[in-house]
Amino acid sequence: MNEEEKYTDLDSNEALYQKFVFKTDAGQEPYRIDKFLMNRIEGATRNKIQQAIHNKMVLVNGQEVKPNFKVKPNQEIVVYTDTAPEENEVIPQNIPLNIFHEDDHVIIVNKEAGMVVHPGSGNYDGTLLNGIAWHLQQNAGVDIEKLPRFGLVHRIDKNTSGLLVLAKTELAMRHLAKQFFDHTVDRKYIALVWGDVEQDEGTIIAHVGRNLRYRKLFEAYPEGDHGKEAITHYKVLERFGYVTLVQCVLETGRTHQIRVHMKHIGHPLFNDDFYGGDKIVKGTIYAKYKQFVENCFAICPRQALHAKTLGFTHPATGEKVFFESDIPADIEQVIEKWRRYISSVLTRKNE
Repeated sequence: MNEEEKYTDLDSNEALYQKFVFKTDAGQEPYRIDKFLMNRIEGATRNKIQQAIHNKMVLVNGQEVKPNFKVKPNQEIVVYTDTAPEENEVIPQNIPLNIFHEDDHVIIVNKEAGMVVHPGSGNYDGTLLNGIAWHLQQNAGVDIEKLPRFGLVHRIDKNTSGLLVLAKTELAMRHLAKQFFDHTVDRKYIALVWGDVEQDEGTIIAHVGRNLRYRKLFEAYPEGDHGKEAITHYKVLERFGYVTLVQCVLETGRTHQIRVHMKHIGHPLFNDDFYGGDKIVKGTIYAKYKQFVENCFAICPRQALHAKTLGFTHPATGEKVFFESDIPADIEQVIEKWRRYISSVLTRKNE
């Protein structure tokens, strides 16, 4: 009996890419790979399998193959395949977007906080994808009917700002989606978290999955008994005693990963109303301090999280490219307020 497993990778909100892995047994007779896969992937046709092989989405022992390749004993066969497009119709809308970079293959958008990435329950228009659909319609070289999800290969939360990459061609879509699945995309986030983070840098390893009771919330499962593997590397950038500015590097991309992981180690994101950061977590509750914190919440009325850096292998050139955005004004203003506050506290202590 052949070993077979099918699993999906989560990047922010939903499964974006599927990966099938087959291991042939020791008695496997030589058999054309397209026929082999047709018999093992539900709903697959010979044409689709051959197209996947042509698009370099099928690997045998890590190597690309041709449709007439014959599988042999003890080989590992990996198949990458797009999931079905979103069920919700994407209506093109002329929505202002901060296009950070664009070429014939990709678009980099610097998403503002408060913008939903794609249509879904309760958000059928006004999303980033509605704006992208309109933007692509203006470009005669892009067939939006053929481009799944209008090139969306990953997501960031509604109230998280920062860089997002979208594909403009099917080839770029497949190339980028594979990089996200394989965790080879470089992503660095800036976050302001509650408390004085003890270690200057560290790694958080804990599965992330839906809360078993409240389905909109996600939870860390350090024993790995639920959810998907999640790894976050963090580094302290600046300390303010009551809060800490950190850089987070994602090795995996799970829903709410940074928010859940930082809460897991006792440092929820500043003003994160889902995970307890929208109240005073560190410090006293006397009136003056409470008012200061509430003023900071008013300046940055969302979790203080920004996707600052994005790096990936360009699907056309094969070169590694990096993009870096500025910290948005709301988070920058709150950081500066904390700098001044802690400076005044230290001054009073030294008087």
